[in-house]
Amino acid sequence: MNFEPENIRFSTGHFIGGRVIGGGAMIDVLRPSDGQIMGGIPDGTDAVVDHAVTNAHEAWKTSGWGTCSPRDRARVLHRWADLLDAHVGELAQLEALGSTRPVKDAHGFDLPFTSECIRFFAECADKFGGDAVPTKSDSLGLVLSEPYGVVGAIAPWNFPLSMASWKCGPALAAGNAIVLKPSELTPFSVIRFAELAVEAGLPPGLFNIVQGRGSEAGAALVRHPLIRKISFTGSTMTGAAIMSESARHGTKPVTLELGGKSPQLVYDDAGDIAAVASRIVKGFTSNAGQACVSGTRLIVQRGIAERLVNEIVAQVSHFKPGATWREATNFAPLINERQANKVHASVRLSVEQGATALCGGDFFQTDVGGYFYRPTLLADVNGGMEAVREEIFGPVLTVQTFDEEEEGLLLADHPTYGLAAGVHTQDIGRALRATRRIQAGTVWINRFGRTWDFILPTGGFKGSGLGKDLGRQAFEANLRYKSVLVDF
Repeated sequence: MNFEPENIRFSTGHFIGGRVIGGGAMIDVLRPSDGQIMGGIPDGTDAVVDHAVTNAHEAWKTSGWGTCSPRDRARVLHRWADLLDAHVGELAQLEALGSTRPVKDAHGFDLPFTSECIRFFAECADKFGGDAVPTKSDSLGLVLSEPYGVVGAIAPWNFPLSMASWKCGPALAAGNAIVLKPSELTPFSVIRFAELAVEAGLPPGLFNIVQGRGSEAGAALVRHPLIRKISFTGSTMTGAAIMSESARHGTKPVTLELGGKSPQLVYDDAGDIAAVASRIVKGFTSNAGQACVSGTRLIVQRGIAERLVNEIVAQVSHFKPGATWREATNFAPLINERQANKVHASVRLSVEQGATALCGGDFFQTDVGGYFYRPTLLADVNGGMEAVREEIFGPVLTVQTFDEEEEGLLLADHPTYGLAAGVHTQDIGRALRATRRIQAGTVWINRFGRTWDFILPTGGFKGSGLGKDLGRQAFEANLRYKSVLVDF
């Protein structure tokens, strides 16, 4: 599974009307593993965004994609998913080369997850939508569903392909066209993703990609009058700005999956300490903590706190950081120097404020050249510290203890975020009480992390977002509804 980065070839432009196009000023793109320049992308302008959106709108009108049989759409999406599986090795290398995802994880999880996500939404095409509703006996009430037209999507850098499938799957299955702006940090694998969609039979222009910076190309996409809906995954601050701009430029509906500061609430009856520690470790070190759902706040009942923390410290000592193109690598790099500095500054500030670093707190020493931050546990923290209060987006776990159940629930609640939470206990009553109390869009009990159950929606409360990705809710959010009343 190892590969040499110099041997990988990839397209570097926008993808509009079924082909790659270039032009304009270029942005250098660095490999996260070693900080080397791997290529460049054109910096999308208002004119490029207008071209992509206008092309998508014309393709949507002329192709009949929004009015054809839902089963016809589903067949195209299934062929696309099959092609993704057939090209899994190629796509995994592209994903690993240009992102923080180790090739073994990209091949074994990210790519199969991506194709299965497309299949799930393909099967939504003729399962959900309109309805006939009860009315008086001499009339007929209908709720008709129809696609919006062109959906604008802005995807993050942490899981480029799987996040693209979250955006494209429901939009296309519901009969829309889509214009996607990937992160300028991880722009390449999604171009091949789109090429395979056209190869599967998706009419050219229905899935366009605009490269560039969020402040320019992303903002132009949100403002464009032919964009009828926006889907965004990223920071809470940027999500709030997009929501404001969407209101100012057409009152467009938005789906926002934003930041998180997820608690892992562990009771003293959680069971096997090693197994619980393994779940905690996975929850805050996966992708080096660069995931919006990362479980970065350990809240543990005092009776088992010392044993659990010791076990976590022991388990995080076994990671092997390295280049994402090496199969042996099981710990990801941080995306770039800026993010590395942000993570380290947050840890240092918290230590200055009185926190104790039980392990980590600095960088791995490697011969690769990227930024690999050691898994870090911070004890003696409180809710006023940055490490507890703010999303760090790195492998940093804060530790707080409690005695009584109510105390633990109060600590679990965060004033700003409510994306996900983990509850670890063998008492189902206690688990359900916690589930009811915790203000989060997803609660995992005796596990932490998503499964392949795409029917379960994901999305946050409070500052963690608006609307849902995945599930029938994501599909239905890509439809608008029209009430019809017929007298006879």
